[in-house]
Amino acid sequence: MTGADHYRKAEELTAIWQAAPIGDIAGNEALAAAQVHATLALAAATALGLSHQMSDAATDAWIEVA
Repeated sequence: MTGADHYRKAEELTAIWQAAPIGDIAGNEALAAAQVHATLALAAATALGLSHQMSDAATDAWIEVA
């Protein structure tokens, strides 16, 4: 998964959590997974600022998400 893919997945899982009833186990699991994907997206975005060797595809994916 690319950083942009992780970002999209975090958004998708957050929507599942928001739609779930309060205290729903599946909703809580979606929230936990969303947090992991958001963290990985942040790590990838940080790497973009540190690396000048990112592919055009990776840069384009981040621009699309933003």
